[in-house]
Amino acid sequence: MLYVRMLFIMLVTLYTSRIVLEELRVVDFGIYNVVGGVVMMLSFLNSSMSGATQRFLSFELGQGNREQLKKVFDLSVTLHSGIALVVFLLAETVGFWFLNTQLNIPPDRMEAARWVYQFSIFSFMVSVIQVPYNAMIIANEKMSIYAYISVLEVALKLFVVFMLGWLNFDKLKLYAVLIFGVTLVVMLIYRCYCKSKYKECTYHLIWDKDLFKILTGFAGWNLFGGLAWLGKSQGVNLLLNIFSVRL
Repeated sequence: MLYVRMLFIMLVTLYTSRIVLEELRVVDFGIYNVVGGVVMMLSFLNSSMSGATQRFLSFELGQGNREQLKKVFDLSVTLHSGIALVVFLLAETVGFWFLNTQLNIPPDRMEAARWVYQFSIFSFMVSVIQVPYNAMIIANEKMSIYAYISVLEVALKLFVVFMLGWLNFDKLKLYAVLIFGVTLVVMLIYRCYCKSKYKECTYHLIWDKDLFKILTGFAGWNLFGGLAWLGKSQGVNLLLNIFSVRL
């Protein structure tokens, strides 16, 4: 199922990339990628924590310690909620300043760029909170469910692309809103599935200082890899935008 998922996502992505470019045109397509990249600059915190969450959930499942498994899940949700809040605060302060003063965006498209920025923030926050539920499914090796939901997500994004041609609205704003809607729907599906299948996924607020240190300490080793990926994938786009006028 994971191979089917990979093949389906690859084919749909190749198709939708061309259609999105045709619908948004060159300028709006570039704005979406660059503005979304400002939010993604903060995502290395999430990528570092997701690996740690999955690792500790898998370990406690192997130990058969359901009480500790529940504690790891609850603390992971708390940590990811905290990450989402920190990213929101940074994005609405430093990130918003960067968007308005450093990026080269046509003045007549600045309002649309702000729409993209805000809904990119919302989409990212939803994705962060979703991570412990994804990790629980992977830790339980329910790869078919993970593949089904991933295929559904790509299918919904394909439907979003078709909607760009059907609805008479600013296409850049519409695309940002609809992508956020897809992210929210997928998060709700993951959450509903986990709560119905795993009793550990009923969240309760807890705090365990020792477990917190272990989780964050393990995640710290993934931080350098996350920063490198960040520079490779998003940093180049931002630098090209900033220096495009000078070039």
